[in-house]
Amino acid sequence: MTVSQPPFEDSPQISPAETPRRRLRDARWALLASAVILTGLVVVYEIPVWVGLLCFTATLAATLSIPRNSASRRLKINAQRRMRRMWPGTDMKVTVDALPTPCFVADARGITRYVNARAMEIYPGAKPGDPLSFSLRAPSLLEAFDRACSNGTAERINWIEKVPTETWLEAYIAPIHEPGPQEGQTSSRKPAFVLVVVQDQTENRRLERMRTDFVANASHELRTPLASLTGFVETLQGPARDDAEARDRFLSIMLDQAGRMRRLIDDILSLSRIELRAHVRPQTSVDLCEIVRHTNDALGPLARDMKMTIRLDLPETPVMISGDRDELIQVTENLVENALKYGSTGEVVDVSLTPKQTGEGETAWELAVRDFGEGIAPEHLPRLTERFYRVDVDSSRAMKGTGLGLAIVKHILTRHRARLDVESAPGKGATFKVIISG
Repeated sequence: MTVSQPPFEDSPQISPAETPRRRLRDARWALLASAVILTGLVVVYEIPVWVGLLCFTATLAATLSIPRNSASRRLKINAQRRMRRMWPGTDMKVTVDALPTPCFVADARGITRYVNARAMEIYPGAKPGDPLSFSLRAPSLLEAFDRACSNGTAERINWIEKVPTETWLEAYIAPIHEPGPQEGQTSSRKPAFVLVVVQDQTENRRLERMRTDFVANASHELRTPLASLTGFVETLQGPARDDAEARDRFLSIMLDQAGRMRRLIDDILSLSRIELRAHVRPQTSVDLCEIVRHTNDALGPLARDMKMTIRLDLPETPVMISGDRDELIQVTENLVENALKYGSTGEVVDVSLTPKQTGEGETAWELAVRDFGEGIAPEHLPRLTERFYRVDVDSSRAMKGTGLGLAIVKHILTRHRARLDVESAPGKGATFKVIISG
């Protein structure tokens, strides 16, 4: 960003060039006082007139020849020094602008004096002259800023912002002192400026969480199929070594358990990748109607195998929204597949897409997937999107579910700034509604 320079900044000339005329003008009151005093001496004490004129001439000559060091000049110098302490120089601005991270330059009172281009992109409301707290509201950061100003030492702090998504941030706060009277020394007073560098640590923290979650979830969910595989292998090596019928049956079960492990690993990795990008909102424009039709075509064979019908109720015109096509396909396929598997007693799954007005007056779209199966008891509804939560464990495993499908849906919708509502009652089926802005 470009900030207009204050009138005194970077001026190589401290004051205008001195001339005899300027010296006479600045010393006019002193010369007038000298003339009055000399006139009084001539009148009262009757000193010779030529002596008075000689004294006045000497005073005038001294005024024109001796360089002045007036109070006004000192005031101008002090004012310029104050301005230099208030506004950073061009060299400091160029250096800060070259940094790839958001940077703020503030004075010791916490007033923002410069904001680099990267900070303007992330904090569009930041501007010089406003308190730093207008842009960076974290209490821990402001406390660290005060400590840096008081102690004169650099501070490094971390904090988390919950809105609009969970974000981890780190700030490095370094005081900048003016040079002291001798080379290599700095002033012992408060720093002239304080540099605040903000770094987004969300990617690193999410990578750490992804590794931790993968280990925890994998060790929890993979233990059962691994135990089954180990048991069958030991049986085949021992009592069932020569039993062809048992061997075929055990190998079939082992294949199912290996497939379950593969699905678990795929879903865990998919969930981790989605979480890694949860704070980055998609910018691509996609057609929601086309995504629903693609899902219908992809799951058509499954519906026919289960003797069910998918009924679509879609607008005739395209519904364009900002989103990631692959992730939205994953959402619709997951919801429709769940409706087919767990609502099979109803024989029909309805998928509709209708406009909906939000509280902010904006137009959103509601994607509803309804089945006419057994429904879900109210006590299970709040926990449906938890990882590995199953309403009926045996039924879920029989349907080759991993318990991660709705958790993946929730995280994808969080990235798209959308929400998932579930309406269900025992014996009346279930309706999963996705409300997403256009």
